[in-house]
Amino acid sequence: MRAPNQLGGAFPFPGTSITVNRMGYGAMQLAGPGVFGPPNDVAAAIAVLREAVESGVDHIDTSDFYGPHITNQIIRQALHPYPKGLTIVTKVGAKRGADGSWLPAFSREELIAAVHDNLRNLGLDALEVVNLRSMFGIHGPAEGSIKPMLAVLAELQRQGLVRHVGLSNVTAAQVAEGRRLCEIVCVQNHYNVARRADDALIDDLAKDGIAYVPFFPLGGFTPLQSSTLYEAAAVLETTPMAVALAWLLQRSPNILLIPGTSSLAHLRENLSAAELELPGEILEKLNGIGLAA
Repeated sequence: MRAPNQLGGAFPFPGTSITVNRMGYGAMQLAGPGVFGPPNDVAAAIAVLREAVESGVDHIDTSDFYGPHITNQIIRQALHPYPKGLTIVTKVGAKRGADGSWLPAFSREELIAAVHDNLRNLGLDALEVVNLRSMFGIHGPAEGSIKPMLAVLAELQRQGLVRHVGLSNVTAAQVAEGRRLCEIVCVQNHYNVARRADDALIDDLAKDGIAYVPFFPLGGFTPLQSSTLYEAAAVLETTPMAVALAWLLQRSPNILLIPGTSSLAHLRENLSAAELELPGEILEKLNGIGLAA
């Protein structure tokens, strides 16, 4: 079993009692193709979750619109009753169409229903962290006020159903707006060694100890392809994906990783990145990937 302190070091969420290892796990890929419907092999999905936790993962990212409902139900089946210290972070603000499309779900009624769906399918009395997923842009951040949605989450906080609030798929202006309205403990956006639009935002959040959690850290539905990554992996005798994750861990101390997979082999590869120290000359070359993109 891998010792917890080997998973990238510990990170305390600001203003909370939560401390997690920086290498976590994203559960999105536990659903079927396109994050829709059940997986072909539920037993394999359960095995991945159990090995992740046994290896020291104490931060799992999920949502009830993965599947929908499927991913949370698998998490509950695999891990409930949950081990002490496990933090499950979920998100609301979207829903799935009958055809698998991704749709906004921003109304008060939809947000309340989403929180209750997460509670029911995870088997929890309260959600530790709920990210509001902005859907002004489906495939990336777009401007628009998030005040009405955060007001609903604040109401659910007062009821004790939500303990802490984060943001996802947001612009820097929306992060600033959110921080004026309530305490934001984490921001989850698309970011990786080749996609670097949030560099300034990451640095700003780091000053205040707010977690930045990149989704698609390995490129997402289009995996990262870079000769620089492959060359670095050859030198270090590891894999390009492990190098890409290690780069993120060394990019900033407030970055938490949630790489997802439904494969035990890929899970082990991802976790190995927490032990990988990138030398300065390789870091410099990797930094150039984003600058050239």
